[in-house]
Amino acid sequence: RGSSVLVSGSPGTGKSSVGAKFIDAACRRAERVLLFAYEESSAQIVRNMRSVGIDLEPWVKKGLLKIQASRPTFCGLEMHLVQIHNLCRSFNPSVVIYDPITNMISIGSENEVKSMLARLLDYLKMNLVTTLFTSLSHQEDLEKTTLAISSLMDTWILLRDIEIGGERNRGLYVLKARGIGHSNQIREFLLT
Repeated sequence: RGSSVLVSGSPGTGKSSVGAKFIDAACRRAERVLLFAYEESSAQIVRNMRSVGIDLEPWVKKGLLKIQASRPTFCGLEMHLVQIHNLCRSFNPSVVIYDPITNMISIGSENEVKSMLARLLDYLKMNLVTTLFTSLSHQEDLEKTTLAISSLMDTWILLRDIEIGGERNRGLYVLKARGIGHSNQIREFLLT
């Protein structure tokens, strides 16, 4: 409870899908989840996740999942933070998903975004809300987050493309997990 997870990777590696599985698992435990989505509309998210076998629509209908989809440029960083606080107070989630944090760079400098995310993390941890953030990385430097926020996270999962014999596969590995034993191996995972 109250831990933070960062899932980073290059485009198409499955960051949002991992987030959706996290949502599905929490809702199956009858926990309330608040998803802040900054790339797709609610309808697109539900449709796209259904295509990989994750049906989020029942959770929305049961009131366990609230999707807050908007463009980062809708307002400034401070207003985003106020909006998140207000929605957390009114919806009272156990889990918050923020997908992706890297889109906030369009409305603030890296330092401003990092400061806002640090304050957000403090607020959520204080209220024992578990968080999952996604972050877009670039293929040339996967073990570096654009906003240098990995140090704020309890767990950091890296997703990557692995090419073997002309085939593209997805790999997953844990770069860090504070207080938790974890494998150092890269594991293949499938979106089905």
